[in-house]
Amino acid sequence: MNKIILCKYGEIALKGLNKKNFEILLEKNVKRRLKKYDCKYSRAQSTLYIEPTNPDEVDEIVERVSKVFGIAKIAKAAAFDKDFDTLCHDAIEYLSDELEDVRSFKVQAKRADKQYPLKSPEIACELGGRILEKFPHLTVDVKNPQLVVNVEIREKHAFVHGGKIDGAGGIPVGSSGNSMLLLSGGIDSPVAGVMMAKRGVVISAIHFEAPPYTSERARLKVEKLASLMTEYCGDIKFFCVPFTKLQELLRDNCPEELFTIIMRRLMLEIAQRICKKEGICSLITGESIGQVASQTMYACVCTDAVCNIPVFRPVIGMDKSEIVEISRKINTFETSIEPYEDCCTVFTPKHPKTKPILEEVEKAQAGFDFEPFIEEAVEQTQIKIIRRKD
Repeated sequence: MNKIILCKYGEIALKGLNKKNFEILLEKNVKRRLKKYDCKYSRAQSTLYIEPTNPDEVDEIVERVSKVFGIAKIAKAAAFDKDFDTLCHDAIEYLSDELEDVRSFKVQAKRADKQYPLKSPEIACELGGRILEKFPHLTVDVKNPQLVVNVEIREKHAFVHGGKIDGAGGIPVGSSGNSMLLLSGGIDSPVAGVMMAKRGVVISAIHFEAPPYTSERARLKVEKLASLMTEYCGDIKFFCVPFTKLQELLRDNCPEELFTIIMRRLMLEIAQRICKKEGICSLITGESIGQVASQTMYACVCTDAVCNIPVFRPVIGMDKSEIVEISRKINTFETSIEPYEDCCTVFTPKHPKTKPILEEVEKAQAGFDFEPFIEEAVEQTQIKIIRRKD
């Protein structure tokens, strides 16, 4: 009996003529994620097969693969001889612990090898009967079983597995271009970045720091968030922008009620200039409509006006509770709520304008020449690669 991991495609299976390209990229991403393990890989019928040399590493491998975008379901399976009597005996023995712990089950069979003498319903019926003989406490429940026994008759082997594990879903990272995430120390932006990675986007991240108003601990917190994101996104190129001068100039030269809007415009301007230098084609923010005063539809219009590349907001229509739920799932929540300030909270106006008018904002910003300081911030930006810990 060989232990094997079946990684079932989700959306990739629907890609038509481009399907092979997605499959190759997914396998490449999985191999990169499992580079410390000795495994054999193969692909067939919308499934990636992973066969570890060391069967004791199966659980570790499944844990890692569950965070690779492009995989919908994962199953820990065993490969058996296709002789039906042998298959039934070995399958029941393999699943005996799981069958002992449940009260209802059903057998689900798929016959990819059409030359096999039994059809799928016959396989399910016969194996189900033998399971009932061996475990008389069980009942068959075809609608809501506690355990589904899956049998897949393939070309060379029969694969048997119990319950499936949810994969990360989405499509492989690297299949949809690249984007720059404006990464603050809050809950929303890491979630936004991971959601875009789920759609195949390669993520870089940019952070704005304003010492002495923000501390080194605040920057380290954001780097930690980026490190946690690498579990799903892969390695992240991290840009840290010195923003103190611009914030002080903004405080001294612009109306207080427009401070946050103009600050966001300056951040987006700096980010898109770095994107141009790096060959990155879009921006991502963690804004959610109406969550705070600077995240109204009117404010988004004013900030986007400075951009000539797309700005994606994947959490724009989510409640805070929904965003928190995802942040817990991707393990960023506890770090996000650590009490270290970020530059977005520096010089926060008492009464920010929630319905700014673009012409008014542009006029206020034009009252001072920020250009030399924007260029200086771009030139002084520090860059590092935050690598996934494999």
